[in-house]
Amino acid sequence: MRDTTRATHLAAVRHLAGVLLALAGLIAVTGAAPGQAAGAPGRTGAVTEGADPIDFAVVVDQSDSLSEEDLNREVEAAALIAQGEISDRSRATVIGFGSSEKPGQTPVDEVCPPTVVNSSGRSYLNGCVKELSRRDARMGPGTDFPAALRQALTRLTEKGAPDAPKVIFLLTDGKLDVRDSPEYGADAAGRQADAARQLTEQLARAREESVQIWPLGFGDAIDRDALKKMAEGGFRNGCAELPSATPRLRVVGSAAGIDKALQETFAAARCAQVVQGTEGKPPTDLYVTIPKIATDGSITVSKHDPKVSATYYDPRGRKVVTDGSFDGSTFEITGQSGPVEALRVKNPRPGRWRVHLEAPEGHRERVVAVRAIWQGRLRSSVILDPASPRPGEKTSVEVRMQTRRGVVLDDPDELKGITVAARLTGSGFEPVSVPLADDGKAPDARAGDVRFTGTLTVPSTADGDLALTAEMAAPGVTGDHRPFNARITSEPPPVTASLTVERDIVHPGGSVKGLLKVDNKAEETRTVRLALADQPPGKELTISPAEVEIAAGTGKSVPFRVRIGSGTAPGEIGARVTAADTADGGRVLDNAFLEADVDPVPTWWDRLWWAVALAAGVLLALAGFLAVRYVAKRRRRDLVGVKLELRGEGVRPDELTVRTGQSPGGVFHFVIDRARGAAPSLQRGGPGAAASYRLRRTAAGEFLLKPPEGRERALRPEEPAALGDGLELVVHDRRAATGRGRGDRDRTRGGRASRTGDGDHARTGLRGRNRDRGGDRDSARVRSPRTPAGGENGPPGDGGGAPTGEGERRAGASRFDPNF
Repeated sequence: MRDTTRATHLAAVRHLAGVLLALAGLIAVTGAAPGQAAGAPGRTGAVTEGADPIDFAVVVDQSDSLSEEDLNREVEAAALIAQGEISDRSRATVIGFGSSEKPGQTPVDEVCPPTVVNSSGRSYLNGCVKELSRRDARMGPGTDFPAALRQALTRLTEKGAPDAPKVIFLLTDGKLDVRDSPEYGADAAGRQADAARQLTEQLARAREESVQIWPLGFGDAIDRDALKKMAEGGFRNGCAELPSATPRLRVVGSAAGIDKALQETFAAARCAQVVQGTEGKPPTDLYVTIPKIATDGSITVSKHDPKVSATYYDPRGRKVVTDGSFDGSTFEITGQSGPVEALRVKNPRPGRWRVHLEAPEGHRERVVAVRAIWQGRLRSSVILDPASPRPGEKTSVEVRMQTRRGVVLDDPDELKGITVAARLTGSGFEPVSVPLADDGKAPDARAGDVRFTGTLTVPSTADGDLALTAEMAAPGVTGDHRPFNARITSEPPPVTASLTVERDIVHPGGSVKGLLKVDNKAEETRTVRLALADQPPGKELTISPAEVEIAAGTGKSVPFRVRIGSGTAPGEIGARVTAADTADGGRVLDNAFLEADVDPVPTWWDRLWWAVALAAGVLLALAGFLAVRYVAKRRRRDLVGVKLELRGEGVRPDELTVRTGQSPGGVFHFVIDRARGAAPSLQRGGPGAAASYRLRRTAAGEFLLKPPEGRERALRPEEPAALGDGLELVVHDRRAATGRGRGDRDRTRGGRASRTGDGDHARTGLRGRNRDRGGDRDSARVRSPRTPAGGENGPPGDGGGAPTGEGERRAGASRFDPNF
């Protein structure tokens, strides 16, 4: 049956080979040392500030107990493990295994010997992993765990760096099967038992050689107990004293969860962290966040289909290079031709990264996931107070942390779960370690400020130089182990000093103030040197004055400044100011943290925005004031609603009302129409019309009339103005009547009628004559609302006038109004 399934699984094994080609990509960034051949075992001697390296072996089960789907899962697992490695100094081994059942067969196939995955090593790995697809008659279909572990342990323990963690990632379904392997005995039962005994021996060897075993279980019928024993049987101490770093079994139950489980396993094994990003089908944008604490990381894209392409954008929205340096970060991309690709970033910019996906038609059905695996290798800045303690003296230790980019960590959530300790070593005593805390309890000044403080008593037997190192442990965090060097003093020193540095916000090119207080009890002049320690790259800091002379038996206070270079990048500065006595071998007298936030140089807008806003406000208020005045002026000059009444002896009265839009700018043109011998009538005219009258209102509300010939003259509302030829014009202004009561308007009209005296009687006679000529229709028109013919309530035709409003409507309806 196993022989029958061999051909079925061969394609899946070839797929696995293709994925493992990605192994060559992510692990290496730096080039090989001169003269090192591709694939040659060994390490380069260069030491970098990158992530701590590990020696790891990917051991791939190629037995027939795995289904085709399980083999495909192994493909994904191997790709993720290889792509997720974040150190450029790690060493990789790739081993396939099955069993040995016939002469000429071998249970293991070391397709890639231990190789430093630098530039030349990556080229070698690109070719060697292809051998995994050649599972042929040289390897049996069983599962020989003892032989696989023996091969991996041998390679991990030879020529490797003694301080590098050693890890085996075992991809299998966890079923030991050597029933047909004659090297384990004469019969099937005896072979299985002997193989189990040898497996126990190899696990004991792993413990002795400090090799961790992280089993990754696949398939529907995995042997959980066997895999758990492998994890527990190897070396148990992880990369840090954290529960998450202890080897354990991980099982992938479905293809949907494979990426997440395996990357978390790998991250735990090498003290890194994984951030889950978004998922989607191309074309789309995926997002993943890299925390501020990260110094080394990889953005992995599980795309499944090599036809899917990815473009990467940093948190500032800029497209980043995929090979080379950009904005203080170093990039290298690998795996573009495989199912998983990764962009490895050294000193990544923290924040939300965007990955844009594209794929041709027919390659857009698989869901793509993006994740980030990262590690924070932190710089520690240490202060010991007093800086030169005496034997047996109680001292205070304070530690502050920053990344390689110089980012000072000030958010306690980013260091959740961290433990910090100070380790003191030196001459005349055994190393001493004390825990440090950020809890606000003495000697810690304030809780949550990410400054870890503790008390340490110098051993009474100390007699020389001291080295103080900060040790830290947290998921995804490692320390740089740089020591703070001090020296024992046997008696009070003749020169003492204290430093204070102001906390400030400065711009590039600015400076931070500080004060040095120094006392010199020596018999000669001493020189105190001011210097900067733990200065991050790219900050361009200088201190002035660099040296201060103190005469014998005197003391003084000396202001100093730390100048920030013009090219310094924004952010909090992490550095330490030191004061040392040059005459005492450079003995450090005091230390102080430099606390300053660098803001970008303000633009003209940053400097003058308030003036621009103030000016804009003034202009807006002025514009509003002018607009209100303009609208009010236009409203005062507006003639809408003004009624013109034409009167004359022997002439039928006529009226014309100014409508909306007919008096632009407060000017209205009209003519007196005397066409075909008809009674004179008012008609709307234009500015260029013949014999046109112009009526306008000034801003003060005064009416001015300009006849066709002659000078402009003033008109008073409700008072007739002679036009010549026995005609008069009366202007009725509705606005002038606003605010007066109905009785006031009636009294005004009555007064006007009585004021004319004989003229009124003449007009009454005129109306009578018009009535005689025009009949009933004309009689309705003659009854003007301002000159009622009879009593107030008299009926029409009997000399009785209708109410004013009704009379106006009747008069307006008596003839065609040219305004409509």
